[in-house]
Amino acid sequence: MKVLHVVRRYGPVGGMERYVWELTRELRKLGHEVEVLCEVCLAEKPNGHDRNVAPDDETCHARFPLPNPLPQAGEGANGSLREFHVNDIAVHELGRIAWRPRWLSLLRFGWRAARWLKKHPHPDWLIHSHERINVHHVTTFHGPPFAGVFEKPFWRLLSIRVLMQLYLERRELTGPHCIVPNSQVISNQLAHYYPQLAGKLTVPVVPGVQPGKLRAQRTAPAGGGVIGFVGKEWQRKGLPLAAEIVARLRRIRPELELWVVGPQPEEIRHLFAGWRGGYRLLGWSGQSYYAEFDVLLHPAKAEPYGMVVSEAMAAKVPVVVSDVCGAAAQVAPDAGAVLPLSASLEAWASAVEEQLRRSTPVPQFERSWHEAAREYEKIYQACLMVKSDG
Repeated sequence: MKVLHVVRRYGPVGGMERYVWELTRELRKLGHEVEVLCEVCLAEKPNGHDRNVAPDDETCHARFPLPNPLPQAGEGANGSLREFHVNDIAVHELGRIAWRPRWLSLLRFGWRAARWLKKHPHPDWLIHSHERINVHHVTTFHGPPFAGVFEKPFWRLLSIRVLMQLYLERRELTGPHCIVPNSQVISNQLAHYYPQLAGKLTVPVVPGVQPGKLRAQRTAPAGGGVIGFVGKEWQRKGLPLAAEIVARLRRIRPELELWVVGPQPEEIRHLFAGWRGGYRLLGWSGQSYYAEFDVLLHPAKAEPYGMVVSEAMAAKVPVVVSDVCGAAAQVAPDAGAVLPLSASLEAWASAVEEQLRRSTPVPQFERSWHEAAREYEKIYQACLMVKSDG
């Protein structure tokens, strides 16, 4: 098969971006012809593999690092003109677009993608998008639907930003043959807000996870232990509640610590104003701390998937998460606990305490990107049948 993936940022740099990065590499390993159309490529390029292309070409092809976000003399309006392959995948780069306002940025990227495809037709290819465009056959939906705004007061709709986001989302979902949610939570939300499109929904394709350092089998010390929280978007991911839960547990476990990975310390220090030690604010780091945790606590208020949950389980760390996490579907009873977001503070503290006391080993969670790629093969085959019939 021939598949062109469309994503604004291509490289192992974020949740959605890593999903596309790993998936495209696995599809290529399976023998499929894969190309990527992006705004900017953040992957390391092999030495000696870039070349200049015609000055009137609006595309620049994968490069890293980006020498300058603005066009230089002799460059096209959309950035430097170079091209090469990443992992035997041709990457076409459209050039940087201002990220604010977000709706306009998404609209402009969609225009560029459509112009590029008109100039470089791919008639026998499947176009697989991860963005708000309207020239695709398959879309993977990575985040909560913006249509959730209808659950809020009506005056929230009185905004060009909201109206444009709703327009872009509906356009993305209406056009393709298949809509692939990245979790069951997202699938349920899409079916709720867009019931007329439910027939396009496929089974969710959840992310793979790369195994790392494993947590040694141990029981947390009777009066202590380490609770881990991981996530830059700390408010949405439930850090205030996590701090309350650990503060409650410290009444019976005075040496218990909460390690927070992700947010800048100055952003969240106020949450620990009344604490006398018992916490570490580690900021964002390439270092993995999972093996040091006794429990991962993730009481998110909204979480399309939650890679930190599957990464922790892959490191054999027990988890306690909210039921609005997409990854909650992968939490088996012997891997931890899933609680309703509305559960009381006492219920959350009790669930974490139960995991701290456990003496049974935590099974290692396994989910390869090879499995995810195989699942997409089936979706592509079904989509090709619809495409040929149309």
